[in-house]
Amino acid sequence: MFDHVGVKVKNLKASSTFYAAALAPLGYVVDSSGSGFGPVNAPALWLYEAAEVKPSGGHIALRASNHDAVDRFHVEGIKAGGRDNGKPGLRSEYSPSYYAAFLFDPDGNNVEAVCFSEEY
Repeated sequence: MFDHVGVKVKNLKASSTFYAAALAPLGYVVDSSGSGFGPVNAPALWLYEAAEVKPSGGHIALRASNHDAVDRFHVEGIKAGGRDNGKPGLRSEYSPSYYAAFLFDPDGNNVEAVCFSEEY
């Protein structure tokens, strides 16, 4: 449905560092501008630096290929400045196969990696 998503950030360098680290385990890369993320040559998540950023309470959920990718998303995102908002694990209240982890990005947006596999 979506072509791309834009997120305003206070500090483009800090946010780019976070997203590059957290999204790498999901197979996403940063483009040459340093502010677009997605599959190679197809960025779909764009960061925009803005002088005044108010916490939006936004939620971005990104599909992961397997549980290990979700786990690595969480570890690498925290190392790069994200804050824990839900450790990796099964979320059976959503679906019997919903495995996810949640992080707050440097601006307080809720970023999720989710895998719908039957792997347990």
